[in-house]
Amino acid sequence: MNDVSKLTLSADEQLLVSNSQWIFMKRSILDKATIMMSNLIVKMKPAITGAKDYLTEEARLSEPKIYKGENYRMLPYVLLDYPRVFDKKNILALRTLCWWGNFFSITLHLSGSYKLRYEKVLTGKADILQRGDYYICKNEDQWQHHFEPLNYCLAKDKTRRELKNIILQKDFIKIARKFQLQDWNEMPAILEKTFPEFLELIK
Repeated sequence: MNDVSKLTLSADEQLLVSNSQWIFMKRSILDKATIMMSNLIVKMKPAITGAKDYLTEEARLSEPKIYKGENYRMLPYVLLDYPRVFDKKNILALRTLCWWGNFFSITLHLSGSYKLRYEKVLTGKADILQRGDYYICKNEDQWQHHFEPLNYCLAKDKTRRELKNIILQKDFIKIARKFQLQDWNEMPAILEKTFPEFLELIK
Protein backbone atom coordinates (compact mmCIF):
# COMPACT_ATOMS: atom_id res chain seq x y z
CA MET A 1 0.00 0.00 0.00
CA ASN A 2 1.08 3.59 -0.59
CA ASP A 3 2.19 5.58 2.44
CA VAL A 4 -0.70 8.03 2.89
CA SER A 5 1.50 10.40 4.88
CA LYS A 6 3.58 11.03 1.75
CA LEU A 7 0.46 12.31 -0.01
CA THR A 8 -0.48 14.78 2.71
CA LEU A 9 0.03 18.44 1.83
CA SER A 10 1.90 20.84 4.08
CA ALA A 11 0.26 24.15 4.90
CA ASP A 12 2.37 25.94 2.27
CA GLU A 13 1.53 23.30 -0.35
CA GLN A 14 -2.16 23.61 0.49
CA LEU A 15 -2.00 27.37 -0.13
CA LEU A 16 -0.29 26.87 -3.49
CA VAL A 17 -2.61 24.16 -4.79
CA SER A 18 -5.58 26.37 -3.93
CA ASN A 19 -4.16 29.39 -5.77
CA SER A 20 -4.00 29.37 -9.58
CA GLN A 21 -2.69 32.93 -9.82
CA TRP A 22 0.93 32.00 -9.13
CA ILE A 23 0.93 29.64 -12.14
CA PHE A 24 -0.20 32.47 -14.41
CA MET A 25 2.47 34.71 -12.93
CA LYS A 26 5.12 32.07 -13.55
CA ARG A 27 4.08 31.77 -17.20
CA SER A 28 4.12 35.54 -17.56
CA ILE A 29 7.64 35.78 -16.12
CA LEU A 30 9.00 33.02 -18.37
CA ASP A 31 7.33 34.62 -21.39
CA LYS A 32 9.03 37.92 -20.53
CA ALA A 33 12.37 36.13 -20.25
CA THR A 34 11.79 34.63 -23.70
CA ILE A 35 10.98 38.04 -25.18
CA MET A 36 14.12 39.44 -23.54
CA MET A 37 16.18 36.72 -25.27
CA SER A 38 14.49 37.42 -28.60
CA ASN A 39 15.28 41.11 -28.32
CA LEU A 40 18.87 40.28 -27.45
CA ILE A 41 19.22 38.32 -30.70
CA VAL A 42 18.41 41.49 -32.66
CA LYS A 43 21.16 43.35 -30.78
CA MET A 44 23.70 40.53 -31.15
CA LYS A 45 23.21 39.66 -34.80
CA PRO A 46 25.18 42.54 -36.44
CA ALA A 47 28.20 41.96 -34.20
CA ILE A 48 28.18 38.21 -34.83
CA THR A 49 27.62 38.26 -38.57
CA GLY A 50 30.25 40.98 -38.93
CA ALA A 51 32.96 39.19 -36.91
CA LYS A 52 34.74 37.78 -39.98
CA ASP A 53 38.20 38.29 -38.49
CA TYR A 54 37.79 35.84 -35.63
CA LEU A 55 34.56 33.80 -35.97
CA THR A 56 34.28 30.95 -38.44
CA GLU A 57 31.64 31.16 -41.14
CA GLU A 58 29.80 28.29 -39.45
CA ALA A 59 29.55 30.30 -36.24
CA ARG A 60 28.65 33.58 -37.95
CA LEU A 61 25.87 31.98 -39.98
CA SER A 62 24.49 29.86 -37.16
CA GLU A 63 20.85 30.36 -36.29
CA PRO A 64 20.03 31.47 -32.74
CA LYS A 65 17.91 29.14 -30.70
CA ILE A 66 15.87 29.77 -27.55
CA TYR A 67 15.08 26.83 -25.29
CA LYS A 68 12.59 26.65 -22.45
CA GLY A 69 12.59 23.91 -19.85
CA GLU A 70 11.15 23.03 -16.48
CA ASN A 71 13.78 20.89 -14.85
CA TYR A 72 17.35 22.06 -14.58
CA ARG A 73 17.91 20.97 -11.01
CA MET A 74 14.10 20.88 -10.69
CA LEU A 75 13.66 24.55 -11.65
CA PRO A 76 12.44 26.25 -14.86
CA TYR A 77 14.78 28.07 -17.21
CA VAL A 78 14.98 29.98 -20.49
CA LEU A 79 18.21 30.02 -22.47
CA LEU A 80 19.54 31.41 -25.71
CA ASP A 81 22.43 29.91 -27.67
CA TYR A 82 23.89 32.38 -30.18
CA PRO A 83 26.25 31.95 -31.88
CA ARG A 84 25.86 28.22 -31.66
CA VAL A 85 27.91 25.40 -33.16
CA PHE A 86 27.36 21.97 -31.61
CA ASP A 87 28.57 18.68 -33.00
CA LYS A 88 29.99 15.56 -31.41
CA LYS A 89 33.47 17.00 -30.90
CA ASN A 90 33.36 20.75 -31.53
CA ILE A 91 31.43 23.41 -29.64
CA LEU A 92 31.32 27.17 -29.86
CA ALA A 93 28.42 28.74 -28.02
CA LEU A 94 27.57 31.95 -26.28
CA ARG A 95 24.81 30.92 -23.89
CA THR A 96 22.51 33.36 -22.11
CA LEU A 97 20.54 31.73 -19.31
CA CYS A 98 17.69 32.80 -17.05
CA TRP A 99 17.36 30.20 -14.28
CA TRP A 100 14.36 30.51 -11.98
CA GLY A 101 15.26 31.28 -8.39
CA ASN A 102 18.94 31.68 -9.18
CA PHE A 103 20.41 34.09 -11.73
CA PHE A 104 20.94 35.31 -15.25
CA SER A 105 24.25 34.28 -16.79
CA ILE A 106 26.26 34.52 -19.99
CA THR A 107 28.71 31.73 -20.78
CA LEU A 108 31.33 31.26 -23.48
CA HIS A 109 31.60 27.52 -24.16
CA LEU A 110 34.40 26.09 -26.33
CA SER A 111 35.52 22.55 -27.05
CA GLY A 112 37.24 20.54 -29.77
CA SER A 113 38.63 22.58 -32.65
CA TYR A 114 37.18 25.77 -31.19
CA LYS A 115 38.96 25.22 -27.90
CA LEU A 116 42.24 24.75 -29.76
CA ARG A 117 41.53 27.79 -31.92
CA TYR A 118 40.96 30.19 -29.04
CA GLU A 119 42.86 28.84 -26.04
CA LYS A 120 46.01 30.89 -26.67
CA VAL A 121 43.92 34.02 -27.24
CA LEU A 122 42.23 33.46 -23.89
CA THR A 123 45.46 32.77 -21.99
CA GLY A 124 46.72 36.10 -23.31
CA LYS A 125 43.70 37.79 -21.74
CA ALA A 126 44.07 36.35 -18.25
CA ASP A 127 44.44 39.86 -16.84
CA ILE A 128 41.08 40.87 -18.38
CA LEU A 129 39.46 37.81 -16.82
CA GLN A 130 40.92 38.70 -13.44
CA ARG A 131 39.81 42.34 -13.60
CA GLY A 132 36.24 41.50 -14.57
CA ASP A 133 33.72 39.44 -12.62
CA TYR A 134 34.42 36.38 -14.74
CA TYR A 135 34.13 32.80 -13.57
CA ILE A 136 36.00 29.89 -15.11
CA CYS A 137 34.77 26.30 -15.05
CA LYS A 138 36.96 23.81 -13.21
CA ASN A 139 34.50 20.90 -13.35
CA GLU A 140 35.00 17.85 -15.57
CA ASP A 141 31.34 17.95 -16.63
CA GLN A 142 30.88 20.67 -19.22
CA TRP A 143 27.07 20.52 -19.04
CA GLN A 144 26.64 21.92 -15.55
CA HIS A 145 25.52 25.56 -15.37
CA HIS A 146 25.36 26.33 -11.65
CA PHE A 147 27.98 28.46 -9.93
CA GLU A 148 28.68 26.25 -6.94
CA PRO A 149 32.36 25.94 -5.94
CA LEU A 150 32.78 22.49 -7.51
CA ASN A 151 31.78 23.90 -10.90
CA TYR A 152 33.07 27.48 -11.18
CA CYS A 153 35.67 29.65 -9.51
CA LEU A 154 36.24 33.39 -9.80
CA ALA A 155 39.07 34.18 -12.18
CA LYS A 156 40.32 36.93 -9.88
CA ASP A 157 40.86 34.33 -7.14
CA LYS A 158 43.39 32.50 -9.33
CA THR A 159 46.89 33.47 -10.36
CA ARG A 160 47.56 34.01 -14.06
CA ARG A 161 49.46 30.70 -14.14
CA GLU A 162 46.53 28.87 -12.55
CA LEU A 163 44.12 30.39 -15.07
CA LYS A 164 46.34 29.41 -17.97
CA ASN A 165 46.58 25.86 -16.65
CA ILE A 166 42.79 25.55 -16.41
CA ILE A 167 42.39 26.89 -19.95
CA LEU A 168 45.12 24.74 -21.51
CA GLN A 169 44.78 21.46 -19.64
CA LYS A 170 41.04 20.83 -19.86
CA ASP A 171 39.20 19.43 -22.90
CA PHE A 172 36.83 22.40 -22.87
CA ILE A 173 36.68 26.01 -21.73
CA LYS A 174 33.74 27.69 -20.06
CA ILE A 175 33.96 31.31 -18.99
CA ALA A 176 30.89 32.93 -17.46
CA ARG A 177 29.40 35.89 -15.67
CA LYS A 178 26.27 35.89 -13.56
CA PHE A 179 23.75 38.56 -12.63
CA GLN A 180 21.12 38.82 -9.93
CA LEU A 181 17.44 38.23 -10.70
CA GLN A 182 16.74 41.28 -8.56
CA ASP A 183 18.25 43.31 -11.42
CA TRP A 184 15.63 41.99 -13.88
CA ASN A 185 14.45 45.43 -15.01
CA GLU A 186 18.02 46.40 -15.92
CA MET A 187 18.89 43.07 -17.53
CA PRO A 188 18.19 44.00 -21.18
CA ALA A 189 20.77 46.80 -20.96
CA ILE A 190 23.19 44.65 -18.93
CA LEU A 191 23.05 41.76 -21.39
CA GLU A 192 23.38 44.07 -24.38
CA LYS A 193 26.51 45.58 -22.83
CA THR A 194 28.00 42.26 -21.71
CA PHE A 195 27.75 40.02 -24.77
CA PRO A 196 30.22 42.09 -26.86
CA GLU A 197 32.69 41.79 -23.98
CA PHE A 198 32.54 38.01 -24.38
CA LEU A 199 33.14 38.28 -28.10
CA GLU A 200 36.16 40.48 -27.35
CA LEU A 201 37.65 37.66 -25.27
CA ILE A 202 38.19 35.53 -28.39
CA LYS A 203 39.03 38.36 -30.77
